[in-house]
Amino acid sequence: MSNIPPAELLEVTGHAPKTVCTKRGISGDYCHQNSSSLKERQCHINRVKMVSYEVTVSTGNLAGATTINNVFIKLVGTEGESDRKWLMGFKGASSFMRGVVSSFSVSCPVSIGKLILIELDKKQLPLFPEDSWFPAKVEVKSPEGDTYNFPIYRWITDSEVHRFREGTALRVFEDSHHLGRYSRQQELTQREKDYRWDVYEEGIPHCIKTENIFSLPCEVRFSFTKTTEFLFTASTGLTELQLKGLSNCKKKWTNIDDINRVFCCNRTDISDYVQEHWKDDAFFGYQYLNGVNPMLIRRCSALPDYFPVTDDMVFLCGQCSLADEMKKGNIFLCDYKQLDGLKANTINGKKQYLMAPLLLLHKTPSDEMVPIAIQLKQTPAGDNPIFFPTDSEYDWLTAKIFVRSADFQEHQLNVHLLRTHLLAEVFAVALLRNVPMVHPLYKLLIPHTRYTLQINHLARLLLISKTGVFTEFAASGGEGMRTLLKRSLSSMTYISLCIPDDIAERGLEDVPNFHYRDDGVKLWDIIHRFVQGVLSFYYKNDAEVQQDSELQKWILDIFEHGFLSQAGTGIPQSFTTVAELVKFATMVIFTCSGQHSAVNAGQFDYGGWMPNTPISLQLPPPTTKGTTSEATMLQTFPDVNTTVQGMSTMWLLSKQSSDFVPLGQYPEDHFSEEIPCKMIKKFQGDLEVLSAIIKARNKSLDVPYTYMDPVVVENSVAI
Repeated sequence: MSNIPPAELLEVTGHAPKTVCTKRGISGDYCHQNSSSLKERQCHINRVKMVSYEVTVSTGNLAGATTINNVFIKLVGTEGESDRKWLMGFKGASSFMRGVVSSFSVSCPVSIGKLILIELDKKQLPLFPEDSWFPAKVEVKSPEGDTYNFPIYRWITDSEVHRFREGTALRVFEDSHHLGRYSRQQELTQREKDYRWDVYEEGIPHCIKTENIFSLPCEVRFSFTKTTEFLFTASTGLTELQLKGLSNCKKKWTNIDDINRVFCCNRTDISDYVQEHWKDDAFFGYQYLNGVNPMLIRRCSALPDYFPVTDDMVFLCGQCSLADEMKKGNIFLCDYKQLDGLKANTINGKKQYLMAPLLLLHKTPSDEMVPIAIQLKQTPAGDNPIFFPTDSEYDWLTAKIFVRSADFQEHQLNVHLLRTHLLAEVFAVALLRNVPMVHPLYKLLIPHTRYTLQINHLARLLLISKTGVFTEFAASGGEGMRTLLKRSLSSMTYISLCIPDDIAERGLEDVPNFHYRDDGVKLWDIIHRFVQGVLSFYYKNDAEVQQDSELQKWILDIFEHGFLSQAGTGIPQSFTTVAELVKFATMVIFTCSGQHSAVNAGQFDYGGWMPNTPISLQLPPPTTKGTTSEATMLQTFPDVNTTVQGMSTMWLLSKQSSDFVPLGQYPEDHFSEEIPCKMIKKFQGDLEVLSAIIKARNKSLDVPYTYMDPVVVENSVAI
C-alpha cells in the first residue's frame, strides 16, 4: 500500500517491505522478484483484459454534506491495489451533492482479491475553496460478483487520505491481514489524539478535553438542524421571559396565580394536571414512582434510628401498626441523606435553604402511594419536627415543598446529570479511543453516542460552569453541587444502573402502578435479547471475549475514567465471559436511551409548575408547627427571576429536535452481515410491540406514562 511508510509497516508486520508488485495486484505479498520473472509477468498482464470494479458512492443527506472538490478513491485488496482513481462520472460536479448516489468504474489489470479497505481523499479545484464532504457509504461490486460495503458516515474536511474498512465486523485477533492491522492501528492512534480525557472536577467522571465546540471532531457535533433548533428554542424562551419583564425581576411572588404568567403558552397536558393536583397527597406520592425521579424510593423494613416515627403518629385510632405494615411490604422510604450538610447557594444576595429530608410513604388498600411522615433534617431535634398529613394545611404543604425542592437537586445532579449524561460521555469517549469502526462493539454502540459529547460540552458551559444557570440559580449550585456529585459517584453501584437488579435491590418488584418499572424492565429485556443475539454471533465462547484486547481496554478505560477505579462500585475491570459483556453493553444502551428518557423527558411536565418542583427556597423550614401560612409559603418560594430561569431551562431540556432518532432506528448502516441485520429487524419489531402495549395501558390512566415508549425514547443522550 503506497501510502504506508516503510518504517511504520515494519512496526506492524515485523519485517520491512520488499518489492511491492502493484502491477501484479499483490501489494500484500512481499517477495523477492528477479527481473526475468517480472518481464514474464508483465507479458502475461498485457495479454489479459482489464477487470472492472463498480463503485457506488452515497453522500449523506445532511446540510453541508455536498462537495465540489475532486474526489479520489483507491481500492485495496488481499492481492493488490488499484491506482488512485479520480471519480468523475456522468453527473459531473453534482456527483457528490447532498443525498446523491453516484456510480463509477475503477479498472485494474487483474483482480486484487478480497477487498480490505478503500482510501478516499479530495482535492480542491483551482480558485475554489476547500469544502467539507460527508460520504455515507461506498459499495463496491467486484468482477467476481462479490459486493463489499464500506460504512463511512464521517466528515472529510481536508485533503488527506482517509482509510475505511470493509463493513464485515472483525475483532482484533482475527484481523489477519497486515494492511488491515495497520489501518486499525492508525485509526486508533488518531482517535487517541482526537478524543483525549480531561478532568473537569476532581471526584467526578472524566470528560472529553475540549476548548470549545469547534475543537470537537466534526462527526460528533450537532447537525445544522439540531444546532439551529436548539438555539431557536433557547432564544425564544428567554426572549418571551424578557418581554414579560420576568427574567431580571428579583422580587418575590405575591400571588400564586401570577406564576401562570411564566410560559403561559408553553404548557403540556401533564403540567396542567400537575398545577391542579400538586397539593394532593396521592399525586405527591405518585411522582416517586412515575415522575422524573423514580430512583430514590425503596421498601422499608426497618426505620432508620434518626427517623423516630411511631404508630400513634401515623396510624390514628390504632387501626394498624408500622411493624405490621412493614411486614406486609406497604411502607416505603425516601432518604435524601446525600444532601446532608451541603452548603446552600446564595441567590440575588440572599441565602438559600436546602434540606436533607426523610419521607415515609404508605401503600394504601386502594393501591395509592401517600406520604405519612416528613422529617426535614437528618438529625432528630426539638427544632426539627416530624410533619404529618394531620398537621395544618400549610405546615404539611410547606414540608412537602421542601421535599420536592430537595428532590429537584437530587434528580438534576445525581439521577440526570451524573447517571445518564456523564456516564454516557464516558462510554462514548472510551469507545472512540479504544474500539475501531470495524469492531462489532463499535457498530453496536456508536448510534447510542450521537450528539452526547456536544450536549455535555454545552452543559458544562451553560449549566454547571461558574456562571451557569444551575450554579447561579439552584439551591445546590456552586460548592454544594460539586460535593453532591462526588458523593453520588462514590455511592453509585453497578446494580443501580441495571434496572432489573435495581428494582429487586430496592424491593419494588410488586408495587402496583409503577409504570417506570413495568416499561423499563420490558425495555431492558428487549435490549438484552438484541445485544445477546448480536454479540453472541461474534463471540462464540468466553475465551474469545478474554482475548479481545480492544474490548478489555474499553472496559478498563470506563472503570478508570468513569468510576475513578473504585472497585466498590461493582463495575467490571475486565470481561471474562460473553454474559458479562452482554449485560454491560445492555446497560450502556439502556442508560443512553430508556433511562435518560425516563429522567429527562418529563422535566417540564413536572417542573413547568414551579411550586411542584422549586429550584431553590429562600426561607428556612419551620422549626415549630403552626407558624406557616400562604404568605410564608410565597416568601419561601424562589424569586421571580430564579423561577423563570429554572423553568426555561427545563423547557429547553425537554424539547426534542426534529432530527431525533428513536431507539432501534439506525439511519447509518454499520452492520453488513445478514444475521445482525435480521436481529435489528427483530429488535425493531419487539419495540413496536412494547410501544403498542404502553399506548393501550395509557388510555386508562389519568396521567399517561410515555417516557419509556420506544417511539419517544431517543437512541442517545442528545438533549
